[in-house]
Amino acid sequence: MAHEVEMPEFVRAHEAGHLTVDVREPEEYTAGHVPGARLIPLGTLPQHTASLPKDQPIYVICASGHRSLAGAEVLTRAGLDAHSVAGGTLGWMRAGNPVVTGDSPTGDSPA
Repeated sequence: MAHEVEMPEFVRAHEAGHLTVDVREPEEYTAGHVPGARLIPLGTLPQHTASLPKDQPIYVICASGHRSLAGAEVLTRAGLDAHSVAGGTLGWMRAGNPVVTGDSPTGDSPA
């Protein structure tokens, strides 16, 4: 079963530079996402597991935390250290954290 983390733990992980995977749809992602989050829509996540790091935690986020839990389960079954972010992007925003619109500033584009 995938591990779920609360927002304060995710904020610390994000500040430490850990990978965030956003499993929402491209239009949701471009409307506003966690800075640096990599978009991999939930429906395509199983095809991308081989491209994700096996040696570090991966934080999976969606809008509110439901799809991210399913996504973290997919990654956990693939042998990855995946954590679902409780509260999702809405919780991130409610906590006063910044969001980016459009493509990620790190150059990742919607899948």
